[in-house]
Amino acid sequence: MFHISDETFDDPSRIYEAIVSLIDAVTTGEHDLIANLANAASVLYHMLPNINWAGFYILRDNELVLGPFHGKPACVRIAMGRGVCGTSAEQRTTLVVPNVHEFPGHIACDAASASEIVVPLVIDGKLIGVLDIDSPLVGRFSAEDKEHLEHLMQVLMSRCSI
Repeated sequence: MFHISDETFDDPSRIYEAIVSLIDAVTTGEHDLIANLANAASVLYHMLPNINWAGFYILRDNELVLGPFHGKPACVRIAMGRGVCGTSAEQRTTLVVPNVHEFPGHIACDAASASEIVVPLVIDGKLIGVLDIDSPLVGRFSAEDKEHLEHLMQVLMSRCSI
């Protein structure tokens, strides 16, 4: 049995320590990409404060296809280079968008989303997809979030096989 803490942490580093610990526990010994992404989406959704969506898009035939997530229903397919997710995937770089309404070509799946962070997923140099996290707060994501989430996705991808 796994326990998601309902403790509120004031320090983002402590939140990420708890997230890393729990994701480590639920992915140790598991190499299936979908299983690990599903558990990671759940942990992120339940443990990160002030977010309204956390999930993954998986690259299929040069298009991002909705994968495991938590939150309201989402866009199913995103073209490479389109919106925050498609742009992050195409550029293979993490994008932190303080106000999604100012991002050219933003795809609004949930009108409540105001800011977003998208982290590319790479295994053995191959783009697999992206982590996408949305928040109803403008400016929710920081450089610290970027650093922690990039590290977490590297660790998670090292456990997955494709």
